[in-house]
Parts: sequence; C-alpha cells; structure tokens
Amino acid sequence: MNVVLNGEPTTLADGATVESALVALDLPGAGRGVAVAVDAEVVPRGQWGKTALHEGARVEILRAIQGG
Repeated sequence: MNVVLNGEPTTLADGATVESALVALDLPGAGRGVAVAVDAEVVPRGQWGKTALHEGARVEILRAIQGG
C-alpha cells in the first residue's frame, strides 16, 4: 500500500500498522519522545500496533530532540 510518511511517498505492506511505519523509519519500539498522527489525528502510543493504515494515509511521525 502507498502512504505518505513524513511527507514522502512510501510503500508499506498491505495490512501495515502505525508500528510498521515506525519500523520503516528505523524506529522500532520507539517510545519516549515520539508522537504519531494519521490523517491529522494523533494516535495514542498504546494503539500503534492496532491502528491499521489505509491506502493514501498521511502519517506524520515526530521525534522530540533535546538540545539548546
């Protein structure tokens, strides 16, 4: 399936979940400091493995980076 992942067209396997998208960005098991939105709706961390993506989904994955 084709989705837009952080603004870039990306192909994921059919049945992919938010967690699959994290793996595609080399963020498996991402935890603290990561937020995910699908089609402008925030997906709670506990739902990442259960939230199936759909063709054309717009997925935004944000990582907080500390610095000064």
